Amino acid sequence: MMSRPPDPGFFIGYSKKIPPAVAQCVLLFGVFFLLGLGTASLALSLSTPHPGSGGYVDELRGGHLTGVLETLPYPILRVPAQNGSGPRAIMLSGQGKAGVAKDADPLAGQWAQVSGIFVKRGDLDMLLVGGREGLVGAEPPEDASQPKAGVPLGRWRLTGEICDGKCYAGAMRPGTGLSHKACANLCITGGVPPVFVTTSPVEGHEFLLMAGVDGGPLPRALLDRTGLLVELEGEIEQRDDLLIFRVDTSGKDGMGS
Repeated sequence: MMSRPPDPGFFIGYSKKIPPAVAQCVLLFGVFFLLGLGTASLALSLSTPHPGSGGYVDELRGGHLTGVLETLPYPILRVPAQNGSGPRAIMLSGQGKAGVAKDADPLAGQWAQVSGIFVKRGDLDMLLVGGREGLVGAEPPEDASQPKAGVPLGRWRLTGEICDGKCYAGAMRPGTGLSHKACANLCITGGVPPVFVTTSPVEGHEFLLMAGVDGGPLPRALLDRTGLLVELEGEIEQRDDLLIFRVDTSGKDGMGS
């Protein structure tokens, strides 16, 4: 008498009983599927860029800073060395999505007094002009000297992201990436100084104030590239503790993707 072959465990759709082999397969699939989802979620959370430790800092505590005001590529206050610290070049912005060019332009090259509150992130300092005094002309401090001319650091090709300096420094979180692209463009168009956040530090700096090749404001063509990882080329200039990246958009070498 021939022996009956083992039941292969065929699944019959209208049957209420699931064959053991099929049930075991479904159970194993479910376990591995859930483990895969958990692993993918952990990997995504670890790879998400940190929004940064930036934020508002009341460094002046109702006081003010005095220095020489420069307006190109964006308003910068050149504060002389004091109290044992070196000279500073501080980017200036306004409240909301606006710069301070309207108030700064009449004082270009002159001594000015500025009050407000800082946004800081890493080595990025931006002073948001405000308070009772805001931005006004001032007499130079005793024994104060004019700031030194910028130091050229040569031509560089950099990889990084174009951001508005205010939101990147902590006014918004996140202040980078595609989710912030529209906001960044509104800020930069309104006159907030744009910064280039590099993937590799330049002379110890992780960000650079952006400018056109002529030293003026950022070319509008680059607004299409905010929130993206891009490669750009241009000349770098150092003013006190601030680096300025003059981006050359005249050819392919200056507008890498």
